[in-house]
This record gives sequence, C-alpha cells and structure tokens, in this order.
Amino acid sequence: MRTTLTLDQDVAVTLERLRKEREMTMKKLVNEALREGLRVLEHPPEDSAPFKTDTVSLGPCLIGDLADVAEALALAEGDDFR
Repeated sequence: MRTTLTLDQDVAVTLERLRKEREMTMKKLVNEALREGLRVLEHPPEDSAPFKTDTVSLGPCLIGDLADVAEALALAEGDDFR
C-alpha cells in the first residue's frame, strides 16, 4: 500500500538517525516502527505489582527530645560541638 505521511519534526529526525545507524531504507524502518508501535497498542503491557518495602523496627529513639537540637548534637558529636 502506498500512502503519504506528514511526520512531526522530532519523529522525522529520530527516524533519519535510526535509518543511518541501522543502514536501512526509510520504508523498512517505518514499517518496523509501526509494527512495534501497533503491537504495543493492541497488547499494552500489564501493570506490574507496586513496589513494596518491608518495614523494620529500628528500636527506641536514642534522643529524649528530637526538638532539642543542642541535645541531639551533644549526643552525636559530644559536648565539644559548642
């Protein structure tokens, strides 16, 4: 079948780059790209299961009051931080 397509500039640039890299004719490359795109459109990939991270206990907080920055620095760096 013969038809005329008007390609967006970004598509034309990508096709031309791929055509040179793969040393293919434009006709063969466009047909290959359309087949791949149509395959994905007809059979979209199934959604994968959402990623889940298991929780772990890190134990009790070692700092009495997290709002007290001075106490946190004293515990982390010693009293020399001042």
